[in-house]
Amino acid sequence: MLSRLSIRDIVLIEKLDIDFAPGLSVLTGETGAGKSILLDALSLALGARGDASLVRHGAAQGQVIAVFDVPRNHPARALLADNAIDDDGDIILRRLQTADGRTRVFVNDQPSSVTLMRDVGRALVEIHGQHDERALVDPGAHREVLDAFGGHLGAVRSTGEAWRHWRGCEQELSRHRAKVAAAAREADYLRAAVAELTKLDPQPGEETDLAEVRASMMRAEKIASEIHDAQDVLSGPSSPLPQLASLLRRLQRKVTEAPGLLDDVVKSLDEAMLSLDAAQSGVEAALRAAEYDPQRLEKAEERLFSLRAASRKHSVAVDDLAQLRDSMSADLADLDAGEERLHGLEKQAAAARETYDIAAARLSSLRHAAAVGLTKAVMAELPALKLERAAFIVEMKTEAESRMEEGIDQIEFWVRTNPGTRPGPMMKVASGGELSRFLLALKVALADRGSAPTLVFDEIDTGVGGAVADAIGQRLARLSKRVQVLSVTHAPQVAARAATHFLISKSGSADRVATGIAEMDRPARQEEIARMLAGATITDEARAAAERLLRENTAAS
Repeated sequence: MLSRLSIRDIVLIEKLDIDFAPGLSVLTGETGAGKSILLDALSLALGARGDASLVRHGAAQGQVIAVFDVPRNHPARALLADNAIDDDGDIILRRLQTADGRTRVFVNDQPSSVTLMRDVGRALVEIHGQHDERALVDPGAHREVLDAFGGHLGAVRSTGEAWRHWRGCEQELSRHRAKVAAAAREADYLRAAVAELTKLDPQPGEETDLAEVRASMMRAEKIASEIHDAQDVLSGPSSPLPQLASLLRRLQRKVTEAPGLLDDVVKSLDEAMLSLDAAQSGVEAALRAAEYDPQRLEKAEERLFSLRAASRKHSVAVDDLAQLRDSMSADLADLDAGEERLHGLEKQAAAARETYDIAAARLSSLRHAAAVGLTKAVMAELPALKLERAAFIVEMKTEAESRMEEGIDQIEFWVRTNPGTRPGPMMKVASGGELSRFLLALKVALADRGSAPTLVFDEIDTGVGGAVADAIGQRLARLSKRVQVLSVTHAPQVAARAATHFLISKSGSADRVATGIAEMDRPARQEEIARMLAGATITDEARAAAERLLRENTAAS
């Protein structure tokens, strides 16, 4: 329930702190005292649209804090948990509205969004009045209201789960059908590409290895070229070794003919021959050590160029060619086995749809039964509210082919205000006063089923006579035994039934007026109810009537 409301600098309210109790609380006061301002402030804390005009004149900002005491299992706490907001203790909604139009939102003292505040506020408070958009006049809520009345929320969940499963099957079927169709259009290309890539057999990392081999072999090729030149000089046709060998032999034969003359020359030539032989052997060893293999280089380049050509052709990196081949093979496998799997998915989707249809039909049957019960319950309340000639109708349109997560039913509350007139949507057909009484009858019929823990009724007794006002008071009191009820009222019959009575009044000078609120004791309540009965001049008769109302309602409670 709403346990405390604190308001600072909102319109005519400078400072206000109100503690609310369970049961029925009424707020009364003269016209213009600020009752609507109080509800505007509460609405601001519940996520209503902010406006700079709400800030009290001369103040930089206004603030509203609403504190709620709700059970641990209340849906509002689930909303907080889903948004990672601590929900230990009370739920506190705080709204700051600045004079320049900006607004700040806090839920349990954590900065939050207006959307979350509005969702939490809707779970905690319902405001019902002749013109309130959040009341039961919203057709979008009527299906949920009927389901709450019927107590078949389990069937609603089952139907929703069946719908989501069916839609998931349909989406998987659609994706697979599109995949098979696309594969069929590209079948020839896929088969050729897979054959090509299978023959090529690319391996991850192969490009890097081949590039390194190619670079190494090209470096070796450059070195080998120089060594071959040296080999040609030492061992080729123009090698000086044969001439030097021939010269050495001739000189050796002449050594004996001229002793001491050619000894040094022969020795030097002999050493030169030995050095050249060593150089020749070294060149041959260097050729072997260079590991240059022209065939190996050719094969490496051919393989590398083939891989890179395939990479360009398929617009993927060389290292991704193997994955592309596997993906294309899978697509071909899907194509080859596609019809069989497609048939299986079609059967699965059909079975899921049948399961949903059964659940939706069962839910629709429950709703039709609940509609009969709700209609009877609301109709039972109408005579006392002077709507005995009116009719309440749960308009249901059931279309088996219009499958929705919520079922196959479109539900809207209709009314007929007089016999012989055409029924229609409650919001369009009922007048302001009639609409308020229809809403009250609905809330009484619903009791605490699907209701927020706090209900606010804003002047729903406007324009009704004493008997109707008394009937409204009875029903508000009955509701307050199950949920907290706050009512802004002009009817003494309603005020007399309250467990707590607040008086809203204005005070201050001609230049600066402030709205205040005070909880009244028994004598003060009697005086206020007498004012409501008599008007400007309170008579002894009015006081006696007020006392009688209070005494009767105290005895009745």
